[in-house]
Amino acid sequence: MAAVDATTDPAIRAVDLRKTFGAIHAVDGITFELQAGRIYGLLGPNGSGKTTLIRLLTGLARPSGGEAWVLGVRMPSRANLARVGYMTQSDGIYAELTSRENARFFGALYGVTDAAAADEALAVVDLADRRDDLSGQLSGGLRRRLSLACALVHRPPVLFLDEPTVGVDPALRVQFWEHFRRLAAGGTTIVVSSHVMDEADRCDELLFMRDGKVIARGSGAELRARAGTTDLEQAFLRFSGDAGTIPAQTGTAAS
Repeated sequence: MAAVDATTDPAIRAVDLRKTFGAIHAVDGITFELQAGRIYGLLGPNGSGKTTLIRLLTGLARPSGGEAWVLGVRMPSRANLARVGYMTQSDGIYAELTSRENARFFGALYGVTDAAAADEALAVVDLADRRDDLSGQLSGGLRRRLSLACALVHRPPVLFLDEPTVGVDPALRVQFWEHFRRLAAGGTTIVVSSHVMDEADRCDELLFMRDGKVIARGSGAELRARAGTTDLEQAFLRFSGDAGTIPAQTGTAAS
């Protein structure tokens, strides 16, 4: 399997990536490169194409056109999925299994059979004391925590998180982001989708999405400056309302 040089090669690359559903262009010609060890935020309203883009990058959907590459491997690739973590919007866990059994099951799918890895992942999301509880009896917020643990259990170098903090209380949300930052510092590349602007500044770089396109890219400070506003939500509205009047950022982002 191809190796990726974290100093030069992008961890994730999209090349004119497209996905259509009939007349709907869910992902419409997106091109970018994302370097390793950074947290990238996909921000946009519901229906902007964030989840479809993640599904293309993880290889869970085939593109209608273009290419998706992760860690130097063109997706979809079944073998490469062992190096990718994915937390979906819906909780993909088994109600009849305990929290620990779920974490161990998902770890085993990726070749991780060490029970300590499951316990470590549960501790990260503050579920160590609920490890023997049936997941079907957990509250919605606790199931969200368990879903994250199952995405982390095999310690993937690339992690996709689709609305990871929905239904999570504010204190635990802070803990989540602290752990995301530690993962990125250790070299993990993280892509987080959200429509909550107050989480955006926790990301190293943002990609604003609208109607299947990336309409702007940069840090929160850069995007506010380019849009001429101190408010990130207003910046998004200015880019989405008339992106052609705002100077495009140079680099690999596509609009």
